Amino acid sequence: MLFNSMTFAVFLLAAFILYHIVPGKYRWIFLLAASYVFYMNLHVAYGLLLLFTTVLTYVLALGLEGAADKPAKRRCLLGGILPLVGILLVFKLGAPVIDRLNALIDAGRLSMQPLTVKILLPAGVSFYFFQSMGYLIDVYRGKCKAERHFGYYALFVSFFPQLLAGPIGRADSLLPQLKAERRFDYKNVTYGLKLMAWGYFKKLVIADVFATVVNKVYDNPYSYVGLVFIITTVMFAIEIYCDFSGYSDIAIGCARLFGIELMTNFKNPYFSFSIREFWSRWHISLSTWFRDYVYIPLGGSRAGRFRHCLNLLLTFLVSGFWHGSSLTYIIWGGIHGILQIVETFLYPKTKKGVAVIRKKHWWQLPITFALLCFTWIFFRANTIQDAFWIISRLFWDIGRPFNYLKTAVICLDMSYWAMFGMALSAVVLFVWDLLSLKQDVIELISRQNCLVRWTLYVLLLTATALFSYKGIATEFIYFQF
Repeated sequence: MLFNSMTFAVFLLAAFILYHIVPGKYRWIFLLAASYVFYMNLHVAYGLLLLFTTVLTYVLALGLEGAADKPAKRRCLLGGILPLVGILLVFKLGAPVIDRLNALIDAGRLSMQPLTVKILLPAGVSFYFFQSMGYLIDVYRGKCKAERHFGYYALFVSFFPQLLAGPIGRADSLLPQLKAERRFDYKNVTYGLKLMAWGYFKKLVIADVFATVVNKVYDNPYSYVGLVFIITTVMFAIEIYCDFSGYSDIAIGCARLFGIELMTNFKNPYFSFSIREFWSRWHISLSTWFRDYVYIPLGGSRAGRFRHCLNLLLTFLVSGFWHGSSLTYIIWGGIHGILQIVETFLYPKTKKGVAVIRKKHWWQLPITFALLCFTWIFFRANTIQDAFWIISRLFWDIGRPFNYLKTAVICLDMSYWAMFGMALSAVVLFVWDLLSLKQDVIELISRQNCLVRWTLYVLLLTATALFSYKGIATEFIYFQF
């Protein structure tokens, strides 16, 4: 079920009430059952894949810990990772391969029926596969012990707030919380509700509304030229940030209702002074996963400069491929890898061989944001041809500034009310992120007097009700990955 649906609202309310009624020693059973109900509401078969993943990695983790030697441990590790990677590849590549075969059948005029097998990527499969593989690798490295209690481990894999799109949990921080007995904490619950409200605002008022304009242009790029591409690309940068960080805020806030603290997944990424800093602030649970389980095993920065650069590039190409087999995603990942390689030459290194900016200048912020927006063109474009068309037309007719601006206004075809609403919501987002650079904004608001607090709460909820598309539950962008 979608976080932004009435079904989820009813489910969450019931789960919250029952969780705090159920005796403490049975709460893990209730949460496990609720998580499977949540996931199987999307499709009953999804529960079977989730259970298979859980059983496979649970058994092999125990085998890892009991293995007599290194080769036996490696066999257990590969016995868990290879099947999951193989399944993921089938889901990621199956549909494109079938489409390609159908195209060849059609082009060759062969007397064959087109293949009609449908391979649909189960929601959240990448995230709980990654979480399970990370657990296996941590057991293999000795970072954590294999969990003996199957029920707790099953809850670790399936905990519903983070199941569909993260944050990707680590066993050493999440499993102890799932085992601990929790009491009702009013402050924790209210903080979670406020964080969820902010997440819904970002998703419903900003991401979904901006998407209507972005989709119109990016789904039919050959009807547009010039400034409209720059405007909608910036809008997409805001859209994807609000969509995914909105999901993360809802997930983290939801977990708080049950006394569980998930890791922070976004830290004001568009206030980054470099691409490297951006990746330390964007989708932190996934970027650190690729760092710990792909980049470092490849050698990280420990080898020579050439190997270090190659490791960076390979890691980001893998990240791009994870998002999809389309060439647009591969190029998006490759550009990020190349930009980080460039930064290794631009900035001095620490003793650990990591390039850092020792002195930050204000102009680095807009340059980094501009580079990020450029890469988002490849991420959002439907095809590589669309992406190159957009790039080649970004500054079309810029020599005539009035016409350049006028064409964009005509193409966007938006009312003044709509433009005002979008601009105001973007300003609210900017102010929130600016304030949160130095403090927790929810805690800041909570310290204000009752009149100020409730005025802000009512304004936030009213804006969410007025400006969102009521009755339409749109999927979060990262569900497709």
